[in-house]
Amino acid sequence: MEGGSAAAGAMGTEPVGSGRALARKLLALSLPMMAGSLIETLYNLTDAFFLGKLGAAEIGAPSVTFSILFFLIIFGTGLSNAGTTLMAQSRGMGDQGKMNHYLNQSASLLGLAAAVLVAVGLALSAPVLSLLGTPPETYGHALVYLRIVLLGVPFTFAYFLLQSGFVAIGDTMTPLRVHLAAVLLNVALDPLFIYGPGPFPAWGVAGAAVATVLSQTVGAVLSLAILAKGRGGLRLSPALAKPVGKSWKLLLGIGLPSSLGQAVSALGFTVLQGVVNRFGVAAIAAFGIGNRLNNMFDIPAHGIVAASTGMVGRAMGARDQAGADRIIRTSLILVLALELPLMGLAFLFGGDLVRFFVDDPEAVRLGRVMFTVITPSLLMFGLYMALTGAFQGAGDTKVIMALSITRLWVIRVPLAYALAGLTDLGPMSIWIAMFVSNFTIAVAGWLYWRSGRWRKALDPGRI
Repeated sequence: MEGGSAAAGAMGTEPVGSGRALARKLLALSLPMMAGSLIETLYNLTDAFFLGKLGAAEIGAPSVTFSILFFLIIFGTGLSNAGTTLMAQSRGMGDQGKMNHYLNQSASLLGLAAAVLVAVGLALSAPVLSLLGTPPETYGHALVYLRIVLLGVPFTFAYFLLQSGFVAIGDTMTPLRVHLAAVLLNVALDPLFIYGPGPFPAWGVAGAAVATVLSQTVGAVLSLAILAKGRGGLRLSPALAKPVGKSWKLLLGIGLPSSLGQAVSALGFTVLQGVVNRFGVAAIAAFGIGNRLNNMFDIPAHGIVAASTGMVGRAMGARDQAGADRIIRTSLILVLALELPLMGLAFLFGGDLVRFFVDDPEAVRLGRVMFTVITPSLLMFGLYMALTGAFQGAGDTKVIMALSITRLWVIRVPLAYALAGLTDLGPMSIWIAMFVSNFTIAVAGWLYWRSGRWRKALDPGRI
């Protein structure tokens, strides 16, 4: 990387610490990330609440399209996480020039990825929805929703860029403020564009999508403005964003395995949605609302993973492998302490939560069964997610890819199809497949972490 070494030594490395001090540090970094995830999840639940008042077919539109959007957006998260890894390790080395270089290289790479993904998504949205066997009463709503929301992908990637840079330097409050502003706008616009009070148009499902894109636009503008100011040593500059082959190769080498792994997994979720669609609108509603609630229960793990990724990256850049180990052990303890109460609530009251969003007795019944079956495995998967903070921070994303693909394509999808086709279990086929896949992959992730091979994935001399 040209020009990075001149800034070497501009920043000191940070001691990892141990015990309660390390736990407090992890929580201080992860709590804003948890708050951001909670805000996003509450928005999604609000979106579901408003659309649920229109009917099961309308609320099914975002449920059906979620896996498709996730499949596309996951490339942005993978590439931005690669930027976090490289910026965090550069920070650990004390090299601000390299850190800023990888911010700008991430920006140009994410811009190109967004343009390609939007084009592909718009071209394939209709045939993919048909291929999934989307019920006729939901298909039209889903197609309109998907085509509009796809236009917001570039704006989402701009926020990913802000988040990746500031997580790398240990500032998780700035991305939270931007996210909060965008989501509050989204919540305010949702009922206006869905129901059309006063002078506003009653666009229904399309209104929810328009509100989403407008809020994403505001988030992107705020993100780019902050990065242009150069806060925390991170400055967005068109001159520095000119692609550098070596840097793009390194970003892709770290980002593509996790992106592909999660994208192939998302494709698995899309195929799994086809199994759900077999069982009708009530199953679609229960599955969609259940996934939104599961995302809320996963918030502690997501926040701790984001914080530990940056901390592990800085520790690995400083060649402090013992410190990286302490970070992950503390992360596991925190995930267990924070998620156990939430999993208990999900197990006991999952059906009642579904009833809050849709007044359909069959959907409520299916939701209750779903939470009863899968909740214990969600705790196991949360612990696995904590381990991925080590893998991502150290740049070992190939194992993340392998485990993601195994979870969906080797275990969950084949098992769900087999049980759905060969038994009379109905939607229970899906819940059982989810339980088995989550539990198995958590055990596999633990064994790999204990092996220590992830520590040797990325030679600091290549950065």
